Amino acid sequence: MNYGIIFRLLALIHLAIGVALTASFSVGLIFPFDEGENRAVHGLELAAGISFIFAIVFLWFGRKGKATIFHKEALAVIGLGWLFASFVGAIPYYFSIPELSFASAFFESASGFTTTGASVFSDVSGLPHAILFWRSLTQWIGGLGVVVFFVAILSFLGSGAKVLFSREYSGNSEDVYDGRMQTGALRIMVLYLVFSLLCAIAYRFAGMEWFDAVCHMFATVSTGGFGTLTESLAGFASPAVEWVSIVFMAICGASFLLFLRAFRRDGVRTLFRNLEFVCYIAILVGASIFVGLILLASDPSDSPHDIIRGSIFQVVSIMTTTGFATENFAVWAYPAQITLLGLMIIGGCSGSTAGGSKVIRFVVSSRAIMFHLERAFRPHVVRPMRINNRTMSTDDIQEISLFLVLAFFVMALSCLLVSIFEPQLDPLSLFSSVVACLFNIGPGLGSFGPTENFGQLEDYTKVYLALLMIMGRLEFYAILVLFAPSLWKRFS
Repeated sequence: MNYGIIFRLLALIHLAIGVALTASFSVGLIFPFDEGENRAVHGLELAAGISFIFAIVFLWFGRKGKATIFHKEALAVIGLGWLFASFVGAIPYYFSIPELSFASAFFESASGFTTTGASVFSDVSGLPHAILFWRSLTQWIGGLGVVVFFVAILSFLGSGAKVLFSREYSGNSEDVYDGRMQTGALRIMVLYLVFSLLCAIAYRFAGMEWFDAVCHMFATVSTGGFGTLTESLAGFASPAVEWVSIVFMAICGASFLLFLRAFRRDGVRTLFRNLEFVCYIAILVGASIFVGLILLASDPSDSPHDIIRGSIFQVVSIMTTTGFATENFAVWAYPAQITLLGLMIIGGCSGSTAGGSKVIRFVVSSRAIMFHLERAFRPHVVRPMRINNRTMSTDDIQEISLFLVLAFFVMALSCLLVSIFEPQLDPLSLFSSVVACLFNIGPGLGSFGPTENFGQLEDYTKVYLALLMIMGRLEFYAILVLFAPSLWKRFS
């Protein structure tokens, strides 16, 4: 194990977080000072100082390490990096919000960095501006991941950049067509920044103030869902704001790598030649129509435009795992709620900022099932599976199948544990709370609907759900291996 490179990369991650914390308390200085804003600024200053200290300590420990990184080191950096980031990110909440436990602060921080959007706060509108900015900024940082940012700018990683990138970014590193991984990651960063700029401007023209526009841009492009109002986007009562959000949520729920290829090659045709993207759009359209018909049947007095906009908004928000809300969908008819619950599990596209299991995994799994059904009555048929002109190997299919099995195993085990921790929860609330955290959705159903929060839970439940968020964001392995020291010894 090359511990030196692990410490050096952790040092750089903390350096970036320290800069982000500094930017956040600087924003707090712009607004009129009161007791709450003063506590927030001091809390952010303290967290920034601790983050810089961590950076110095880790840099000192890693000063003699070799600049070589393999799969073991990549897993350690990713897993430890997100845990440390969530820990440091909790400090501003803990020292800024009176009577907030550190478990609640850790939950909020993990929810930000993992772009989950679940919250322990019942009144977001009353939070200081500096904390609101920090909440949203953590989601923007976590959108593509701090590690992807460093892959883009660190040349000393060499071939190790590919390993680090593939472990952090929920896409296939082979899809970065440039010979240098850093160049490919840098292009993704630039695209991320372009989408961010366009989204902020669009929100401003839709009627938001600049502070709200920037904070909601952070949450939209990252598909995170933190906002500046307790009522989420419904608080703006603006159809224009909702349509802007729909467009950018849908865009950022698709693959950034696919957009890069579209810009560099055949334009829009590249998008609609990609099976995952086509299925993604088909699911969004089909689910929006289905939910819209249910809403129309439930309340025919609503205007068609409100029903269309409401159904499209909520379907896009849930499937991209953003978690914004314009209505309390927890009181919708059960078919609509079950549809949204299914979309939570599916999630967005691979290579996007969205959470969930990813569309491509369900596409491959459904095809594999059809092939095996055919072999049941035609056992000698050998038919290769091709996805986007690429033949899927047996290992690829097996890896996807094992991921889905692992996801559902963790989900089932977590439901059991949370039911023990919180015996008062009804089955729907229990299940949706686990799904909302594990798949980085944010709001759930029942007691954790869009008008509710997670503050009602015990501290140990919040810590466990926070770990589920991180595990889901990193697609399990980078966290699970940290609890298996024998694995490191065996392959070291």
